[in-house]
Amino acid sequence: MPNQQIPTEKELAQHFQVSRITTKRALEELERSGYIYRKRGSGSFVKERDVTSGQESLARVDRISTKKIISMIFPYTMDNGYAGFLKGVSDQLEAKGFYLSVHSSDWNPYKERELLLRLPEEGFDGVILYPYSSIDNMDIVYSLMLRGYPLVLIDQYYPNMNVWSVVSDNQRGGYIGTEHFIKLGHQRIAYVSSIDLHMRTSVRDRFFGYGQALRDYGLVLDPHLCVFNFYESVNEENKVAYYQHLIHNLLSRGATAIMAEHDELALDLMRACAKGGILVPEHLSIIGFDDIELAEHHDTPLTTIAQHYYEIGRLAAEGMTLQVNSPEHLHRTEEKQQTVPVTLKRRESTASRKEMIYNGGTPIIS
Repeated sequence: MPNQQIPTEKELAQHFQVSRITTKRALEELERSGYIYRKRGSGSFVKERDVTSGQESLARVDRISTKKIISMIFPYTMDNGYAGFLKGVSDQLEAKGFYLSVHSSDWNPYKERELLLRLPEEGFDGVILYPYSSIDNMDIVYSLMLRGYPLVLIDQYYPNMNVWSVVSDNQRGGYIGTEHFIKLGHQRIAYVSSIDLHMRTSVRDRFFGYGQALRDYGLVLDPHLCVFNFYESVNEENKVAYYQHLIHNLLSRGATAIMAEHDELALDLMRACAKGGILVPEHLSIIGFDDIELAEHHDTPLTTIAQHYYEIGRLAAEGMTLQVNSPEHLHRTEEKQQTVPVTLKRRESTASRKEMIYNGGTPIIS
């Protein structure tokens, strides 16, 4: 009915189980197309239509109905710099005349599975997927690939499956981070990951780069300096004590540097060091991976490997539009994985081995 108030962005998002970003864009498009109007502080309302402009209205509806809609499935809230993924996708799709619908899997492989099954059935023209892992829901992804459904993965890829993907050069990132340590004189370099290597190709490839750098510079990869798969053991209550114990063990084995799986883990390790009397980088050098916003603004700015999120999102959207507009791209046999370069951002959390302070011996966490 004309002048009837419609639900809010939040109510629409809850009802249709989509993100607030999606409902906000939908309302903006309805307002642009002349179907609703907005009152500041009051909400959105159905606009009274001019019956004499029927042909113009039908033409507008036809233009809208022919626009393609792409879904993006993301595992977490896009903050800390990760929003670059979304902006890259959104800008590219908008430039090509596509709509974008954003959905969150909330780091839940079962919710991701439900979305992968439901969205194609609801008529979405393609899915850009940031997978929960490189092992979950492989059967659904494989099924979509076999039937020629447009699909692009970001951040990870499924080994031995020719699905279009756009990822950072994680192996190169692991290599240049480790090389940075070696050139600073470090020889006992640890690798710490909260998950196991088989869970995500991104983390696995970073570890392979770490190992290759050690080998190229004549150093041995010591398994005693590699820590994996503890994310289920850590929570907000125990993580400081857990990380202090982890750091103590690595220091006792002679480690002078740590290559962390990602920035958030690196920052947690640095906080544990600060609370235990370990100085970074005077006692221990640390490198992260991602270059989230907090990395640069931490008390001790974090040296990290920067991913270029916007470019990954842009290339993913470009691959999607190629698949939708030119179906022959779905069946090409050449390698579909695109790799985006990474960059070392040197800050204050790493120092030369010669500059490190030992105060009479290896620092011990109290």
